[in-house]
Amino acid sequence: MASARSDRWAFIFAVLLGTPAGSVFAQAAPDFPSKPIRFLVPSVAGAGADITARAIAHKMTQAWGQQVIVDNRSGASGAITFDILTKATPDGHTLALMSVNHPINKLTIRTWPFDLLKEAAPVSQATSLSYVVYVHPSTPLHSLKDLIAYGQKHPGKLNFGTPGTSSTQHLGWELLMHSTGAKFTHVPYKGGAPAIQATIAGELQFGFITVISLRPHLAAGRLRPLAVTARQRIAAMPDLPTIAESGVPGYELDQWYGVVTTAKVPAAIINKLSAGVAAAVRSPDVAQRLIADGSTPVGSSPEEYGATIRADTAKWSKVIKDIGLALN
Repeated sequence: MASARSDRWAFIFAVLLGTPAGSVFAQAAPDFPSKPIRFLVPSVAGAGADITARAIAHKMTQAWGQQVIVDNRSGASGAITFDILTKATPDGHTLALMSVNHPINKLTIRTWPFDLLKEAAPVSQATSLSYVVYVHPSTPLHSLKDLIAYGQKHPGKLNFGTPGTSSTQHLGWELLMHSTGAKFTHVPYKGGAPAIQATIAGELQFGFITVISLRPHLAAGRLRPLAVTARQRIAAMPDLPTIAESGVPGYELDQWYGVVTTAKVPAAIINKLSAGVAAAVRSPDVAQRLIADGSTPVGSSPEEYGATIRADTAKWSKVIKDIGLALN
């Protein structure tokens, strides 16, 4: 996992300089795919996950001459998508886009029926996606250090919104509070957009947001950025410090997206799928668009992606235990 992440900036600069970063698709499993591939996406059309999946699907369709069809199955915290995936024939013709949230749902949702560490086969991490800490411009907070200091001096006085209890954003704030001793009040919403609108309306004071979602509010002066949750500064907002730089050493929140398939798919097929995903996200046009939107193209091997899933599941399991978060 560490080696994959350490190579990202070198890859980004290669893409920005026009250097080809992709590789040819794997020649293993020459008869695959033998029919259209169903690509399940646990979000509505037009969301960030959907945009990423469609870019991958388009490139793989071009390369293989078989349609990779995006099938949006939002709802139930991804359970609808993974119910279909885990019941699919293990021949590699059913894929799903997975985020860091989905493996840890088992730790936070009492009725979550899947153990995705066992029931899904890692194919490739597609992207790494950081959040931006934002505040309402009426606050006197101009840095993350200001925000943390206020939360330490006035516990519970500031409110932050998230897409819901036990969401990645919620856990990210819990980790920051646990690490710094600052105390804020969590207000869960049914999605990220309502939380942003509540902040703009003055009902909340701060939160996390993606770069692509933040841009229009920055231009209009409705929100102020303070820091990014990535391990390193991001190309889309290079002047914005990381949370780790802002006084919380080692802090990182990576809302990655990756591709998985049904468990027990033969290794040769998984390797071909992995090469296809990597070539798609590393193609210059897709990579530059992802970078501009605040994502980092990855394109890891199945083994690397599996290690990332296990490491992040262990990380958030410890956070959940440390903060005493009850199952929903």
